[in-house]
Amino acid sequence: MYVKICGITQLEQGLAIAKMGANCLGFICVTSSPRYIDSKQIRLITDKLPFSVDRVGVFMGVSLDTSVDEICQVARQSGLSGIQLHGNESPEFCREIKTKLPDRQLIKALNIRSSQELTRVDAYSDCVDAILLDAYDPKLAGGTGKTLDWQMLTSFRPPCPWWLAGGLSPENITNALSQVSPDGVDVSSGVERSPGDKDLELVEKFIQQVRTLKA
Repeated sequence: MYVKICGITQLEQGLAIAKMGANCLGFICVTSSPRYIDSKQIRLITDKLPFSVDRVGVFMGVSLDTSVDEICQVARQSGLSGIQLHGNESPEFCREIKTKLPDRQLIKALNIRSSQELTRVDAYSDCVDAILLDAYDPKLAGGTGKTLDWQMLTSFRPPCPWWLAGGLSPENITNALSQVSPDGVDVSSGVERSPGDKDLELVEKFIQQVRTLKA
């Protein structure tokens, strides 16, 4: 199973997490986030990561009026291998990103409040590489520590790969994966001491639990 550890801000922590077996490190490129890290800082980390580890930047395109060109520029400057869109981006916005950066992985995050909202996935399934489902919060797009209602996802089988996010931690990942079958998992606040400062023991425990469950 694909494991993404998001909200990386420190070089030493990023390298340590890569050695633990994470498939992907996530970097928050939204300036209002407490986990924000600029392109120069991201590059210092991505340049030292093993080639096998994906490097995804998290953006909010529409919500903060960040243009496609600005996202593409940051992706190139930062050495990112993927882009995660966590705002109100349309399928057309996603297609434009994919056209301009066809060699980058593209993930669309959707904040889900109810099972009825899962139909939103259909509009994006043919223009992104993966869908990420996160918990809804009226003020924050991600990193809230809130969990989704996993029960509504027990039979969720979209036409494209999907990742589970939202309040995951070493304490609840076993319960989550006993109910749902995502292609990947994404954790941030559940393995932190404070925003952007990862607790490496919790990260290692989380990764080991996922690997044991989905060996």
